[in-house]
Amino acid sequence: MAANTRQEVPDWCKLDCMINGAQERQMIDAADMLLDARRTNKPIVDLPADLRPQTMEEAYYVQDRMSLAYEAIGGWKIGAPSADATPMFAPMPLAWISCSGCELRGRTHRYRGLEAEIAFLLGEDLPARKTAYSRDEVLSAIESCHPVIEILESAFIDPTQASRLSMIGDMQMHGGFVYGPACPDWQRIDFSQEHVTLAIDGAVRVERTGSNTSGDFLRLLPYLANEGASRTGGLRRGDWITTGSWTGNTQASAGSEVDVRFSTAGKVNLRFGVEGSA
Repeated sequence: MAANTRQEVPDWCKLDCMINGAQERQMIDAADMLLDARRTNKPIVDLPADLRPQTMEEAYYVQDRMSLAYEAIGGWKIGAPSADATPMFAPMPLAWISCSGCELRGRTHRYRGLEAEIAFLLGEDLPARKTAYSRDEVLSAIESCHPVIEILESAFIDPTQASRLSMIGDMQMHGGFVYGPACPDWQRIDFSQEHVTLAIDGAVRVERTGSNTSGDFLRLLPYLANEGASRTGGLRRGDWITTGSWTGNTQASAGSEVDVRFSTAGKVNLRFGVEGSA
């Protein structure tokens, strides 16, 4: 499996053409406040009104400023709330990526939201370019397909009660990424019929079929390679791309064991450490 070699945050963190001056200072302060809430495990209700992003560009700027603190980027989460909606995406820190069977410990896991997803590992670079990549070009750059669990975390006490753009700015609630074994012949899967279950401590909490909210979620990959390139600086071999929830947001507790099973794409599991574990 290819290792991600993205060691530096490139110039995608600078949206200077849209964010500048006092506006930039406010978004930097917003990012610092969100980072502090996450690091200290002291969540806030929402950002102060004068620091809340007012546009997607501002929310993305906050994401990118936050990601600087987490150093290397291991990939991107992308999704859309409906089949015809514009996708949204956020960076995933490399340090938060683990393989199936791991135990997640420490105070960084407070909210413990869970989403069953399908993710892809890139086997080739897709550098930014003037000519748009075709869907076939992007799909041919994929090395492997995996069942995954995205762990959701938040700087907010209840992210559903915070303003939408504040939540998006907060890394789109990203808090971790756990991948299962590669699925062979994934191109043959009819994802519209793919069945998934999410179980916590042996009890099935969610069971659905063909439930990714993006509809044809493979459309998200060329979007990220093309429209997303101004932020990502281009996609790289070893980048993970996870493509949105099949199960909604289901919360676990300290000590919980989590199992996700796709009917064809495979299974992935994790365990949360108990309270106070380091």
